Amino acid sequence: MATADQVKALVKSHAEGDDARFYSVAMQVAAKAARAGQERFAQDLRELVDSLRVSSRVASVASVVPVSQPRGEMASLLAVSYPQTRLVDLSLADDVHERLSTVLLEQRQRDRLVEHGLTPVHRILLMGPPGTGKTMSARALAGELGVPLFSIRLDGLITKFMGETASKLRLIFDALAQTRGVYLFDEVDALAGERSSLNDVGEIRRVLNSFLVFLERDESESLLVATTNHPQLLDSAVFRRFDSVIHYALPEPEVAKWVIRNRLAAFTLGHLSWVRVFEACGGLSHSEIAVAAETAAKKVVLSGREQITTADIVAALIDRSRQTPVTD
Repeated sequence: MATADQVKALVKSHAEGDDARFYSVAMQVAAKAARAGQERFAQDLRELVDSLRVSSRVASVASVVPVSQPRGEMASLLAVSYPQTRLVDLSLADDVHERLSTVLLEQRQRDRLVEHGLTPVHRILLMGPPGTGKTMSARALAGELGVPLFSIRLDGLITKFMGETASKLRLIFDALAQTRGVYLFDEVDALAGERSSLNDVGEIRRVLNSFLVFLERDESESLLVATTNHPQLLDSAVFRRFDSVIHYALPEPEVAKWVIRNRLAAFTLGHLSWVRVFEACGGLSHSEIAVAAETAAKKVVLSGREQITTADIVAALIDRSRQTPVTD
């Protein structure tokens, strides 16, 4: 059940009309209940919070319709969504969770920081292996702040014609200034690769230089999030343009346990040998572990059994490991 601090936070956020904080704490209570085995209560609470979020967002969605329905060239550059994901929904390492929470705090207290001549974090770079939660973190940031998520379509942005990509980049940064939101540059190494690469061409260098200039000049109230699976490919100048660089890693045992329990919250688990499960998780990302847990659940359902065992989960994890390509 809710801790004393969580109850006080719920009452305080309700009294102050801070819906985002209220929903965040409520989802923390739901997550705690799920970990304690109270799956029914956790699910009911999540559904209640989700329904309240939807009803409270109708007015805010109307304010971003002009950009959320881009026409012409903008339609090829931006994809818009309104995530309801929250930070508490994600299985993240403690240090990553803390860094993202700091970003949210600074964004929510923007006016207070500005009054003291300070600028809140608004450009963050997320680095780490595929499937470790980087893109989902961008969704959670948008959900927590109650703003739209604008995903940049790199296939529409990058062209082979001299100067065109830079001009399209300008359109995106103009949108950043005009409409507050979370703007996601997923797999940003396509834009910001090392300038000294032997295979590089002049146009790619110009694109990178333009991107660096736009990043440097960005003073919007939007949150710019870039992700990369290959930080070694990024030009060294890119890192200096971001206010915060957050490293994502493959899940530690406790995080892996959270992923499995969360994915199987609606199912009956036997007495699991977590030592065996953790051994089978080695080298797998958050998303791969979640897929393996779902595979184990489907096998049990189709076999007519009611309980998921250690053997079911371990077998699914081992099978997933075999499907995962080995990388250097």
